[in-house]
Amino acid sequence: MRISYNWLKNFIQIDKTPEELSLILTDIGLEVESLEVEQSIPGGLEGLVVGEVLTCEQHPNADKLKVTTVTIGSGEPLHIVCGAPNVRTGLKVIVAPVGTTCHPTNGEPFKITKSKIRGEVSEGMLCGEDEIGLGSSHAGIVELAEDAVVGSLVKSYFNMEDDFAYEIGLTPNRADAASHLGVARDLAAYFKIPVNAVEVDDVVAGSVAGTSVRVDSYADAPRYAGVNITGIKVAESPEWLKNKLNAIGVRSINNIVDVTNYILHDLGQPLHAFDADKIAGNQVIVRKAFEGEVFVTLDAVERKLSADDLVIADAEKPMCIAGVFGGAESGVKEETTSIFLESAYFNPVSVRKTSKRHSLKTDSSFRFERGVNPDITVLALKKAAKLIAEVAGGQISSTIVDLYPEPIQPFEFPVTYKNIQRVIGKAIPAETIRDIIVNLGIGIKNETTEGFDVVVPPYKVDVTREVDVVEEVLRIYGYNNIELNTQIKASLNTSEKPDREVVLNQIADLLISNGYREILSNSLTKSEYMENPETAVKLLNPLSSDLDCMRQNLLFSSLTAIGYNQKRKNGDLKLFELGKSYNTDGDWYAEKQLLSLAIAGKNEPEQWNTKSDAVSFYNIKSAVDAIIKRLKIEGIRVEDYEGTYFDFGLTYRKGEKALVSFGAVAKANLKKADVDGAVFFAQFDWDLLLKVIKKNKITYKEVSKFPSVRRDLALLLDEAVSFEQLRLIANRTEKKLLKEVGIFDVYKGDKLPEGKKSYALSFVLQDEDKTLTDKQIDGIIQKLIINFEKEVGASVR
Repeated sequence: MRISYNWLKNFIQIDKTPEELSLILTDIGLEVESLEVEQSIPGGLEGLVVGEVLTCEQHPNADKLKVTTVTIGSGEPLHIVCGAPNVRTGLKVIVAPVGTTCHPTNGEPFKITKSKIRGEVSEGMLCGEDEIGLGSSHAGIVELAEDAVVGSLVKSYFNMEDDFAYEIGLTPNRADAASHLGVARDLAAYFKIPVNAVEVDDVVAGSVAGTSVRVDSYADAPRYAGVNITGIKVAESPEWLKNKLNAIGVRSINNIVDVTNYILHDLGQPLHAFDADKIAGNQVIVRKAFEGEVFVTLDAVERKLSADDLVIADAEKPMCIAGVFGGAESGVKEETTSIFLESAYFNPVSVRKTSKRHSLKTDSSFRFERGVNPDITVLALKKAAKLIAEVAGGQISSTIVDLYPEPIQPFEFPVTYKNIQRVIGKAIPAETIRDIIVNLGIGIKNETTEGFDVVVPPYKVDVTREVDVVEEVLRIYGYNNIELNTQIKASLNTSEKPDREVVLNQIADLLISNGYREILSNSLTKSEYMENPETAVKLLNPLSSDLDCMRQNLLFSSLTAIGYNQKRKNGDLKLFELGKSYNTDGDWYAEKQLLSLAIAGKNEPEQWNTKSDAVSFYNIKSAVDAIIKRLKIEGIRVEDYEGTYFDFGLTYRKGEKALVSFGAVAKANLKKADVDGAVFFAQFDWDLLLKVIKKNKITYKEVSKFPSVRRDLALLLDEAVSFEQLRLIANRTEKKLLKEVGIFDVYKGDKLPEGKKSYALSFVLQDEDKTLTDKQIDGIIQKLIINFEKEVGASVR
């Protein structure tokens, strides 16, 4: 949500700079994500000065050019060549001296330099409207009034003032702050100053019969108001209105629509203007849609409505999806001469469901589904009607219709000073607490020395309990004003070992030192990524179709991050994440902590003097093995991976449970996530890993005086042969000297015969009593080869 600094001054007197106000807004709970300078004219006329033409002579070498001398109030007069037909002696003009950057109405900015034009020196430019963004006219240079002060800034001459726009990360519960009035209320409470009252004179209605209005579903539209305005002319908005909207990033459309947008961002009340001549039967009916009823929305999309959708209809057809989106036929067009202006309070739940159902997000639905202020419905309508009459030349031709049979009542509940101070942790004076609450627009009654009853207006939809009032007090009082106690009381820590955070930091440090970067992903994902639909945790009211269930693994979280980076030319990635997976377990829900690793692209950054190889299975395996080694986990059983994650891979088991699975991500999964190239992925069961290292025992063993020897073998095998079979064969072949059997590469592909795979195995040999000889080593390796060939049909590659 964007908020204009200058616009806020309509409601409160601010003596803080935009930068200072930015910090205050964040402190009171309206987090400012960015602060930008906004200029109504690109470039803000910076560097342009008022000048006066002293002399004007014909250019000796060009019939259409003049050579002028121009004073800008300081220094020597400037020699400027000008081709404008209206340049003349004594004219007050806009001068762009050398070094000034001009921002034309159309085209790229350009900088003024000293130059020669047809042999005559030119030390600047006399400016036309289109050359500096003031307009589109190219007929000649701008002629200023005779009383324009030479040497003054053109910016000051046109009374231009830079604005500042705040991008506020509004949390869903703060619907009351979704407008300039709402933000001003919070600031007024902070500064302890009043908010300028929003006052509008009563509408003087004409004699024309207004559009009749009927509400069939007050549960979905508790309040509905409207008024007719005739004799309007749809045209471009005045500059002040366009500037207001431009400052908050809203595109100007026409004077009618711009007024409704202005009121939306000014007071927080969405409005809608209907072309009155297109309302069949001159009747507006607020009703539920018929099941399957077809409606073409403003974006020219034909939509089938549900019987749960609320629509604004005429005697024949729907004209608008209430609170969400207008229709293609009933909206304001260039030929529109009369309108019916709507202002309403719609049920937030109804709007939210309709918005989700049709995947429509608008500024109006954003506010309606969070709850607008039902007490401002008619006030906003009056203000908008008067503005439309002013900027479009219309006349308010009917009385205001206001259907509000059951007014929404304020929330009332008791609050005690004791509870406020207990929750906050500081003895804030009762008078300060009371002032903050009153300044926020919350009423107080039945006051005693111990507390009072609050009367919360309907627009503060998130304040329904005593603890909500505590939060309101604390954010205005200031979190930074709550001191930490100098004395900290602590007890002995009997937490379970190992410490999860310590282990996590150890592994994170290990991975980061090897070039990995940590990512944090959303636990919500799309159904397409479900591993097992039967145990999936689905959301009853998802934010969107892409966030409709809880993730069952971290694979697609990593692939999403890789795909996002690849599209931004950052394809060499090493990522890790610690997160949870979610599944149903009978009538219960199961959460499991997982650690994932993912690599893609090149293994090393590209250099002119070195070759950079693509990542491989070996790289992901080395990272997995490094973690296993760092945590001193032994007794791992290695198996071929069986599942849908990988085209090929391995699973490390501890006992019967899978500790980690890793391999080359299946092409089908890469396609789902729109990822290019190979990706290698590993996923640890973090909860199991912590249980395993809990059983680790530290024992002393003397380091052997004699070296170990490693030998490698690449074997071509049937796909059915597992690593565990090879390990058992190797241990039977050499029981004394063979200390370790490992696998460091797996390959399946079109370069191998069908039904075959390749394993690269490592063998560590060591004699505790003497140094091994080449003859002994070669003999053992030869026996291994023979037994592999004999028992599983392996052949050495």
